[in-house]
Amino acid sequence: MDRRIKCIAIDDEPLALDVVAKFCERIGGIDIKVFSDPAEGLEVIRRETPDIVFLDIEMENITGLEIATRLPSATCFIFTTAYLNYAMEGFELDAVDYLHKPFAFSRFQTAFKKALRRLGLTEKVKDEEKYIVVKQEYNNVSIYLREILYVEAMEGYVKIFREDGTCTVTRMTLKNIGTQLPANEFIRIHRSYIINKMKVRSFNKREVELKPGLTLPVGRQYSSEVSELLSSQN
Repeated sequence: MDRRIKCIAIDDEPLALDVVAKFCERIGGIDIKVFSDPAEGLEVIRRETPDIVFLDIEMENITGLEIATRLPSATCFIFTTAYLNYAMEGFELDAVDYLHKPFAFSRFQTAFKKALRRLGLTEKVKDEEKYIVVKQEYNNVSIYLREILYVEAMEGYVKIFREDGTCTVTRMTLKNIGTQLPANEFIRIHRSYIINKMKVRSFNKREVELKPGLTLPVGRQYSSEVSELLSSQN
């Protein structure tokens, strides 16, 4: 993002704070601080004026509803609670969203995007923060485009290889995943491969080198287009 988003989470359950912190890390571009002591968290909020606050509602000594009334006007907030009976009160306080525990990453992501719109920051997401979401077994996995080295087709599946050496396998065709990847950043070089153009170290009409020791073949029918497109970006 053009600037990192400052977030604070307050919850008297450490596991709940851990979930919020990990989800923020998955989204990227976020500085997150977590507090199990509501008074301590509120003091830091007043001092630092974060962009977004994630608030549990039922806590000892003070509720998230009370904290919400004390937040700086420039700070928006999202309730994260196991109790549905506070939803109306939450929205009356102008909460951005109301996350009912346990919530999935996709639901958290939706709430976060709502907060960005409230803050007027939706147009400030840089290319390196763009991502795709694919299903691996029973989980949804977010993969940043800047991390993708190449995609390889298998029988009814594709393997998505990242620069760090990790690989995600998802049930999808190469053609289908190609529609999710920006045409100005990715190019199909073979019936079995799509590569990230920005990762190419060298190339000729027969192969491309993505990093030392990793060379992929260029299919004959793709040769002319690959040479033209890769030459034009250098």
